[in-house]
Amino acid sequence: MSSSALSTRQLARAALVVLLGFAASGLLGLLRQSMIASTFGASAALDSYFAAQRIPEMLFVLVAGGALGSSFIPVFTRFLQAEDQRGAWRLARTVMRWALGAASALAILIALLAQPIVTTFLAPDAAPERAALIVDLTRIMLLTVPIFAFSGLMMGVLNAHQSFTLPALAAAMYNVGQIFGALVLARALPALVVGGETSANVYGLAWGVVLGAALHLAIQVPGIRRVWAGTTGETGMARGRTHAPSAEEHGQTHGSAPTDTTDAVPRAAREVLLLMLPRVLGLAVVQINFVVNVALAYPPRMIEGSVSAFTYAWTLMFFALGVVAQSVGTALFPSLASLAAAGDWAGYRARLSGAMRAVLFLALPATAAMIVLGEPVIRALFERGAWTRTDSAATAWALAFLAIGVAGHGLLELLARAFYALADTRTPVTVGIGAMIANIALSLVFVQRIGDPNDLARGAFAGLALANALTTLIEAGVLWWLLRRRIGALYERQVTATIVRAGIAALVMGAVTWSVSHLAADYGVWAQVIGGGVVGGAVFFGLALLLRAEEAHGVLGAVLRRVRR
Repeated sequence: MSSSALSTRQLARAALVVLLGFAASGLLGLLRQSMIASTFGASAALDSYFAAQRIPEMLFVLVAGGALGSSFIPVFTRFLQAEDQRGAWRLARTVMRWALGAASALAILIALLAQPIVTTFLAPDAAPERAALIVDLTRIMLLTVPIFAFSGLMMGVLNAHQSFTLPALAAAMYNVGQIFGALVLARALPALVVGGETSANVYGLAWGVVLGAALHLAIQVPGIRRVWAGTTGETGMARGRTHAPSAEEHGQTHGSAPTDTTDAVPRAAREVLLLMLPRVLGLAVVQINFVVNVALAYPPRMIEGSVSAFTYAWTLMFFALGVVAQSVGTALFPSLASLAAAGDWAGYRARLSGAMRAVLFLALPATAAMIVLGEPVIRALFERGAWTRTDSAATAWALAFLAIGVAGHGLLELLARAFYALADTRTPVTVGIGAMIANIALSLVFVQRIGDPNDLARGAFAGLALANALTTLIEAGVLWWLLRRRIGALYERQVTATIVRAGIAALVMGAVTWSVSHLAADYGVWAQVIGGGVVGGAVFFGLALLLRAEEAHGVLGAVLRRVRR
C-alpha cells in the first residue's frame, strides 16, 4: 500500500490554494453581507431571514456537509491507496444515493412540520405574521438541502484526490447567488412590511440562496469529470457514460490484477454510515447551540436587530477563521487519513503539529485585529443604505467577544479532523456534547450579566459570544489532551514556543494598531482600517522575526524563493 499523503511543502502549497479559494469566498461573503446590510439593515425582515436559515443550514451540515465528508474521505482514500478505482467509484455512487435520499426525505419532512418547529423552538414568542414569514422562508431554503447533498459528496471526492481548487471556489459561487438575491431579486419584488418596518423583499434573498446552492454544485462538475478521466484513462463521463470502470478496464489502467469489490463496497458504505452517525450527532450539537442563540436573541427577549448583529459578527469571525484555519484543515485532512491508513504515525504527528503551529501563529494576531479594528472595518464595509452606526457598534461589540475564541476554533478545525482521519468520530462528538451543555449554561448566565437586552449597541447577545468563545477554547484543549494520549506527543515544546512568541507579537501589535487607528480617526474609517492594518501587520511580522518564530521565517523563506524564481 502506498501513501498518497502530501509532503510538508506540498501540504503548504495545497493549503495556499485552499486559502486563496477561501479568501475569494470570504471577500465575496463580505460583499454579500455588505449588500444585504445596505438593503435590509439590522431589521425585523433580516432577523426573520437569519432565523429561517437555521433549519436548512442544519440539515445541510448534518446530511451533506462536514458529516459526510469527514466520514467518506478516510474510507474512500483506502480504495485509492489500494489502486482500486472501480471500488472507489462504486462506493461514491452508493453513498450518493443514500445522501440524496436522506436529504430529500428530511427536507420534505421539515417542510411539512415547519410551522410547529418555528412556533415551538425557533421563535416561540414571535408575532403570528413574523412566524408565518419565517416558515415561508424556511420552506424555500429547504430546496438547497438535496442540492448540497450532491455537491458535498463531489467535494469529498475531489479533496480525496488532492484536488482543492474547485471545492474551495464552490463557497464563492454560493455567495454569488446570494449577492444576486440581495441586489436584484429582493429589490425587484414588491416591498414587505415586517414588524411595522417597510423593507426590501426578503423572499428574493431566500431565492438567492437556492441559486447559490445550484452554483455551488455546478462549479465542481468539471473537476469531477477530470478526476474520472484521469482514473479511468478516458472521458466516458463526458460522453454520458455513468457506470464505474469495469474490472478489466481497471486492470488495464493500473497494470494490476482486478480487485473483487462485490462485498468490499457495501461493507465500506456501511462503514461510512457508521462513522457518519456520531459525526451527525456532533454537528447537531453545534446546530442546537445556534438554535438556542436565535431563541435567546429573538424579540421580545432582546431588542430588534440582535439576531442580525450577532449573525454578522459570527460571519466576520468565520471569514478570518477560513483564512486562518479552514484552508489548512481542508488541505491537511486527506493527508492525515492517508498517513493513518499507512501507519506512518511519525509523519502524522509531524504534519498535525506543523499545521497547529501555523494556525496559532495566524489566530493570535487575528484575535487582536478583530478586537481593535472590528468597528472601523464594519463601518467601512457595511455602513451605507439601511445599515446604521448603531448596527455597526452592535456587530463590533459581539465580534470582540467572539474573537477571544478564534484560536480555539482554529485548533478544533485541525484536531477534529485528526480524529476523523483515525476513523474515530465518537471522541469529538462526546467532547462536543459536553461543550454544548456548557455553552448553553454559560449563555443563560452571561446574557443576564453582560450588556443590555434593550440596547442594540451594547446588547446582551455579547453574552452568547463570550460563552461560545470560552467553551470552544476548553473543547479544543480537551481534544488536544485526548489525542496526545492516543498517538503520543505532538511536539508541545515547539507549539508552546509558537504561542508565546506569536502572543507577545500580537499584544504589541494590538497596542500599536489601536494607537494608529485612534490617530487616524479624523481621516475616516478607511484610514483607520488601512493605517492600523498595515502598521499592525508589519509590527507583528517584524517582532515575530526578531523573536525567531519559525513560522515567520518560513513565510519569509517562501517569499524569497518565489522572488528568486
